[in-house]
Amino acid sequence: MSDQYDVVVNDEEQYSIWAAGRTLPAGWNTVGVRGTREECLEFIDETWTDMRPRSLRVAMGER
Repeated sequence: MSDQYDVVVNDEEQYSIWAAGRTLPAGWNTVGVRGTREECLEFIDETWTDMRPRSLRVAMGER
């Protein structure tokens, strides 16, 4: 069986993957997607289309 990962996001809306079952570091939350490394990275690639941190987007008057 392949290792399972969770897709996680922080307050700056930056995405990453984290080994399923491990305690998340402070400031990170799961988004409800779990799968193989490849599946999770594919989800992130499709979802995280603007790499700028949230605080920068807000400072620039964007959402």
